[in-house]
Amino acid sequence: MVRDITLGQYFPGKSFIHRLDPRVKIIITFVYIVFIFVASNFEALLTMSALILGILLLSGVPLKQYFKSLKAILFVVIFTSILNLFYGGGRVLWSLGFVQITTGGVSNAVFITIRIVSLILFSSVLTFTTSPTELTDALERIMKPLKVFHVKVHEIAMMMTIALRFVPTLLEETDKIMSAQKARGADMESGGLMQRIRALIPVLIPLFVSSFRRAYDLAMAMECRCYHGGEGRTKMKVLHVTGLDAVAAVLTLVVCAAVIFCSVYFPAALR
Repeated sequence: MVRDITLGQYFPGKSFIHRLDPRVKIIITFVYIVFIFVASNFEALLTMSALILGILLLSGVPLKQYFKSLKAILFVVIFTSILNLFYGGGRVLWSLGFVQITTGGVSNAVFITIRIVSLILFSSVLTFTTSPTELTDALERIMKPLKVFHVKVHEIAMMMTIALRFVPTLLEETDKIMSAQKARGADMESGGLMQRIRALIPVLIPLFVSSFRRAYDLAMAMECRCYHGGEGRTKMKVLHVTGLDAVAAVLTLVVCAAVIFCSVYFPAALR
């Protein structure tokens, strides 16, 4: 399960998505996430899903990596879909006492499943195709207007990116610790829920120790390199908006217009 979590991983490449300005990618990701929830029927949602599938293919990242990101939340998707089966009108397909599954409930379950899967897949594109350094620079530039209110934009962006960057590292460390514990005879997969939770205690303690050690080493390395925040710092790579970013922005506007059109002129899926 730990190996299936892909949050924070970056896959170097030279695809169309990799070459986009990270600021544009962050803004487009935010816009698409909003419009995934704006889509109120299957026509609008399938329009978004078709575009997301095209973006996955253009990113150059192996599709199995995207499937891994879905596998980590598979339980949430299934649980949410089952709950939505019992909400909605229409013809009754199955009933047991007061519990009924209707055509509207099935429609709701399928709609919510597509929405959650699309949300996770599109969010994964950002971290898979954008390095932590680019994310830091992009977040800092986007939040730059907040400096008027004396907000430490650079420090906030740095902390967010470091946290995202260390997710794969800590997951790898967790996997190593669990493998070491299992080699010593620890049983972490059998028994009830409370027994499994107690079995994780020998994993959590060394993981916390390792995390604090890594944080101390990182702080020492930054201090040795005379890091004192964002004031007066220059950038090795200056971000520039290119024609590719303009094409991506125009495509985003077209898709958003199509979603609004479908949401207005077609009946809503959720009843």
